[in-house]
Amino acid sequence: MITLNNLPPVFVPLVGLVFPAIAMVSLSLHVQKNKIF
Repeated sequence: MITLNNLPPVFVPLVGLVFPAIAMVSLSLHVQKNKIF
């Protein structure tokens, strides 16, 4: 956890990009599964 003190400039945008990417992928998979309109 000590290395986290040196990483925030890299770690924050990484989380800011990875988390929405995972959310969009799971959302698109959910929409593809439920295309029975």
